[in-house]
Amino acid sequence: MEGIGGDGASVASPLPQWGHDAWRMYQYYLDKSTPHSTYRWIGTLVVAAMYCLRVYYVQGFYIISYGLGIYLLNLLIGFLSPLVDPELEGSDGPVLPTKGSDEFKPFIRRLPELKFWYSMTKAFCIAFLMTFFSVFDVPVFWPILLCYWVVLFVLTMRRQIGHMIKYKYIPFNIGKQKYTGKKASTSSGRVRGD
Repeated sequence: MEGIGGDGASVASPLPQWGHDAWRMYQYYLDKSTPHSTYRWIGTLVVAAMYCLRVYYVQGFYIISYGLGIYLLNLLIGFLSPLVDPELEGSDGPVLPTKGSDEFKPFIRRLPELKFWYSMTKAFCIAFLMTFFSVFDVPVFWPILLCYWVVLFVLTMRRQIGHMIKYKYIPFNIGKQKYTGKKASTSSGRVRGD
């Protein structure tokens, strides 16, 4: 009885095993690319350029581009937003500094940079693949879609940038911050008595 169950399992296992191995290899290379943000973004720009060239040469699929634009705008909002919104959160927990005398609190994004990059790259790849199916080539007047997206972008980013200025946070940083030593004081060696 043990031999019968074992043979049936070994016949069906190569396909799931191959899929599992492919997924593990994909995860391995994704993990290896994590610290190389510049190269990851260059790869995303290449994928985006391929998509733009495909849409330009086919002269269609504007509805996919519109959907992609809305999705990327949503990702950008998540990337630029703090995890805890000071306007919605009461003053019972840590808040972002609003005055120069406030203590520095680190900016924690609602959507981390790696997930932002991964979602953006995946969206461009899926949109690129969708351009090979004619069912998604819906005839639309693309200037209307472009104008609507620009209005949506301006209104959303105006609120987001106003929020960033009000709470004085900068969501962009390049790499880890390093301690470079004590800053030199202007009156080196002299103690000022007031």
